[in-house]
Amino acid sequence: MAGGATDLWGEWQKHGAQGLSGAQALAGELDRITREGGIASPVTTHRGLSARLRYLNTRPGREILREHGVSARLLRSWERGTRPSAPKLEAVERAYQERRRDNLVRSGALKRLLDNDGRGRRIEIYPVDQTGVDERYRRPNVSERSVQARYVWDDMVDAWGRGDMRTLDEIWDDIITDLDSDYAAYAYVGSIGIGA
Repeated sequence: MAGGATDLWGEWQKHGAQGLSGAQALAGELDRITREGGIASPVTTHRGLSARLRYLNTRPGREILREHGVSARLLRSWERGTRPSAPKLEAVERAYQERRRDNLVRSGALKRLLDNDGRGRRIEIYPVDQTGVDERYRRPNVSERSVQARYVWDDMVDAWGRGDMRTLDEIWDDIITDLDSDYAAYAYVGSIGIGA
């Protein structure tokens, strides 16, 4: 967004509204979509941990593991039967999700899924929670909305892959301008859902 989402709705949290920026919502929803298609067994199980370590058993995967504090020495101790600590299991999960995201972006699979042969995907938009806002400060007539988003997916996935929230914010602005003159009420949202 040219001046940022705050320009569209002022100090939206000042009176107690709860939500997040459209960019944060997009990033969170793309995270959810990629997690759903991954390894089903939790990292806390032997099967889940083994599957993640196999997935990460490449030079880039091992580098990501090291960045998250999982050394080759630690991996060898696990192979000998030492049980990983909860923080190390979380580190493996973060490394797996990071590598999976990188692979999905690089391969174009996520872009193809979301572009849907040019038909795009429907985005359900749930407004910020105003239940804690005094009636006189509530933004009226803000309800759930839906928009069919096309031609934004390649740029969105690339920005998400880079962690580029500014570009995601600009993309969100493009998406909500299709709503109508009250689009500024959706600069911040309670959540979104992408029908993928």
